Amino acid sequence: MVVVDGEGIPLGGTITSASPAEVKLLHPLLDVTYKNTKIHRLVYDKAADSDPLRDSLLSRGIDLICPHRINRKKASRQDGRKLRRYTRRWKVERTFAWLGNYRRLVVRWERYLSTYRAFFYIACMLITLNKL
Repeated sequence: MVVVDGEGIPLGGTITSASPAEVKLLHPLLDVTYKNTKIHRLVYDKAADSDPLRDSLLSRGIDLICPHRINRKKASRQDGRKLRRYTRRWKVERTFAWLGNYRRLVVRWERYLSTYRAFFYIACMLITLNKL
């Protein structure tokens, strides 16, 4: 998972196995990123549509912007004005495409997670240096 700024430059990231849910990985990622940067708004996809997650992020001072799921039972908690910011999510997807340009990250060939994590951070560093 990667946290990017408004221009798509990576601010922080974590590498874990594929089995845990993304919602459970969000708080450790924000803890790593929060040391460097204050996050006010978090634009995320529909996987984060959860009232407990919205409440926990709001207690940290982070406003979660994500569309509601279609099968949501409770009433929506945000109106369309905040969802206008969701149209800029393409910048996050563009960052994932930039990371996909590094072949060692597309398919994990390394046996050890620490080696793969090092290549991930090198790719983030190169993306940051190219965009500054």
